[in-house]
Amino acid sequence: MPSKSKPLTDAELTAYEAKRDLAAELLQSVREMKAGQVRVVASPVIDARNKTGLSQSQFAALMGVSVRTLQGWEQGRKQPSGAARTLLAIASSNPKALLAVAHK
Repeated sequence: MPSKSKPLTDAELTAYEAKRDLAAELLQSVREMKAGQVRVVASPVIDARNKTGLSQSQFAALMGVSVRTLQGWEQGRKQPSGAARTLLAIASSNPKALLAVAHK
């Protein structure tokens, strides 16, 4: 796997992808899952979104962010800002209130 310190150039990405054996990677992933070596991490962002009953695209629009940003939060790659954390806390504790405000 390439280093995560800086983005790959297009040429580096093409070279990396050309060397990959996707079938072997997939098979290894299945083996790890069967062996219980894969952890599922609970995400408070997913929990908050699920409480509203909204899809990712709907929830992202409500939060005023892109779907990609929301996915980053849900996967733990990114952390929401202060204002977004507040909205997420409201979505989690009182989803009806957030939905009521959104529909005005």
